[in-house]
Formats: sequence, C-alpha cells, structure tokens
Amino acid sequence: MAETQTARPRRPAPAARARRRPNRWKLIFVMLLVLAVLGAAGWVLLGSKLLVVRHVEVSGTRLVPRDRLVAEARIRLGLPMARLDTDAVRDRVRGVREVESAEVRRVWPGTVRIEVRERTPVVAVERSGRYFSLDRFGMTVVDSPERPALPVLSVGAPGPDDPATRAALGVIGELPDGLARRLTGVEATSPESVTLRLGGERSGDQPLTVVWGAPGRAAEKGRLVDALRRTSAGRTARMIDVSSPEVVTTR
Repeated sequence: MAETQTARPRRPAPAARARRRPNRWKLIFVMLLVLAVLGAAGWVLLGSKLLVVRHVEVSGTRLVPRDRLVAEARIRLGLPMARLDTDAVRDRVRGVREVESAEVRRVWPGTVRIEVRERTPVVAVERSGRYFSLDRFGMTVVDSPERPALPVLSVGAPGPDDPATRAALGVIGELPDGLARRLTGVEATSPESVTLRLGGERSGDQPLTVVWGAPGRAAEKGRLVDALRRTSAGRTARMIDVSSPEVVTTR
C-alpha cells in the first residue's frame, strides 16, 4: 500500500523575510512622522504665540462707539485663535441694545472681525420727559431728553410684546413713500385701530389725520388718500378714513 504524505506549509525564504522587515519599519516611521506633524500643528494652533488674537476689527457701527462694542465682546488679546468661541462673542455683541445682528469671523493669522448691523430707529416714544427711539421690532435703540426727528408713537404699553405697538410699526413699514415722508405721528388704541398724523406737503398746508385701521392693503389705502387729496373736498378735509377701503369717509 502506498503511503500518503502530508504537504507541509512552506516557510518564507530568508530573503523574503528580510524584505518584509524594512516595510514594517517604514510604516512605523510614517506613523511617527504623522504624529509629530499633528503634534506640531496642535502646538502652533493652541499653545504657541504664533496664531493668537492680536487685533479686533469692527465695522457697521454708527450709534455704538467702537471701544464700547469691543469691551462688550470681551475678546482677550493673546488668546489662541483656535480657542476663540466666535458664537459666544457674537451673542455678547448682540446683547448690545443698539445692535440688531452681528457676525464674528477669524481672519488668520491674528485678527478677529466683528461685523454688526445696528438697529434703525423708526419712531419715538415720550416717557417721563425723555424720548425713546424704537426700531421696527419695537426695541429701544437710544434715548434722549430731546425729541428726535422721528414720528411720535402713542400707544398704551410701547414695546416689542405689545400688539398695538407691533401693528403701528407694521403700518409704518408698509406705508408708500409719499405718506411716509409726511408722517409726524402714529396712534394705536388697538391692533385694528391705527391712526396716522401727516404734515402738509407744502408750507401752509394743514395737517391731516388718516384713520388707517389694521395693517394691510397699504398700496390701495395710499392711492385712496392721494386721490382724495386731489379733490376739492379732500384738500379741505382734516380727516380721511380709509380703514375700510370700500367705504371711505372725510371730515
């Protein structure tokens, strides 16, 4: 009977084993090199003085002094740029009452740029001998003992959470340019009852009260006011009611 011989696995030749060793050391060398590069990059970004905050630039300010805005931002000079929390800086800048929105960006190697959009006053509210200028959202922008060159708003509880205030500001925001230029005052007893005070177009013209009603249909109401002002009855009227454009009255 013939004997069956079991084939034994062949061991790599000494030359093949020798060729594999350099590849293993090459891999280890590459890994160590990568770790060294990453460590150096981390040190440059987080630990060295090469990429730190050196300058703070501010743009878009008119109402807020630059020094005050920088102080509110609380950006520490010398802080590594990579460690700067731009979202936190932005939130602090937005907390300034004159600021409507803000963006904060890193400009490498060492500058932080703050770009702000300030609130625009659209009406003034008189309280206890001072005038508070409000923006389109009803937020206070500035206050002064002197009346600013803005329409005066008369509501029960002026502010961003007051429905009558929001309605009055909504009407102002949608007014046609011709009426907006003549606007001297706004009164709102409720969100559906907004009244405008208009100055004369020319010297000697009498003031005009326009009962506007709720926000909406601004272009239609504006055309009705203009059309009536061109009639003899409209030129002598002291009040025009366009709160319901289907039924316009004058007095």
